[in-house]
Amino acid sequence: MYRPQIKVIDCTIRDGGLMNKSKFSVETVRNVYKAVCAAGVDIVELGYRNSKKMFSVDEYGLWRFCDEENLKKVVDGIKSDKTKIAVMQDAHKAVADDVLPKKESVVDVIRIATYVKDVDKAIKLANNATDKGYTATINIMAISQALERDLDEALQQIEAETKITACYIVDSFGALYSEDIDFFVDKYRKYLKNKEIGVHCHNHQQLGFANTIAGIIRGANYLDGTLYGLGRAAGNCPIELLISFLKNPKFDIRPLLDIITKEILPLAKEISWGYTIPYMITGTLNQHPEIAIKLMEMDDGASEKFEFRKLYEELTKEGED
Repeated sequence: MYRPQIKVIDCTIRDGGLMNKSKFSVETVRNVYKAVCAAGVDIVELGYRNSKKMFSVDEYGLWRFCDEENLKKVVDGIKSDKTKIAVMQDAHKAVADDVLPKKESVVDVIRIATYVKDVDKAIKLANNATDKGYTATINIMAISQALERDLDEALQQIEAETKITACYIVDSFGALYSEDIDFFVDKYRKYLKNKEIGVHCHNHQQLGFANTIAGIIRGANYLDGTLYGLGRAAGNCPIELLISFLKNPKFDIRPLLDIITKEILPLAKEISWGYTIPYMITGTLNQHPEIAIKLMEMDDGASEKFEFRKLYEELTKEGED
């Protein structure tokens, strides 16, 4: 599936950080960065650049903020000209002043995550990033719950009011099927004449990889994945599967296999992610996985953790008058 415009983005530390409050060690992040660079991945997202006024530095780890001094520790002696460094800002949890001018930063790409309702905030942050010399993207989250009219208006605004490189379809709840990906890519192509299209898929229904392929076939060129699928809830499209599928000689899967063995598999003792019935239920119902995450964080001895029918019936019961 070779196409020279395709960019592969590794989101392991950023998306995986949603399962451990971004508390990865500097050594782990450094090892992941080194491996991803060696594999030839185009962009690596090392965490969030969110406001310390909205997140407690005592509760969250370094990668919820990605201060420059910590990023420099990660890239020291490794910095690759081929692999760009990205951080993410949440439109409703970040401030423009936390982004330095590009010449003062090791970061290359600012990715703005937004809900449709916050698109004005996202545009301001994206324009702040591009004005300061960065490449920027806007990632529209929870797109499976977006009203079509609102999404159409948001895409028109993004096309007219920004200089971003790509705009993403983000299946936050793992609710989409391949035909949904086709629908959204076609819609994005209708409104975004000067932007690339990206896909960021979650794996609640075991479709993260398949839906990413659907996006590729339809014309999406910015493709997100994570090592061994490490990410929020059921996780993401595994980047090692994606690299294998693309068959582009610029990629080398071997460093990814090494880092999965060394760093990612051991994390499974501390962090629970991947396909489970609770995540499947929230995915099929197009609901936020928060309640399923809380269940999965329970000890295995807790009976509620495995009361799948009860969870399903609780989430599907009709409201009382």
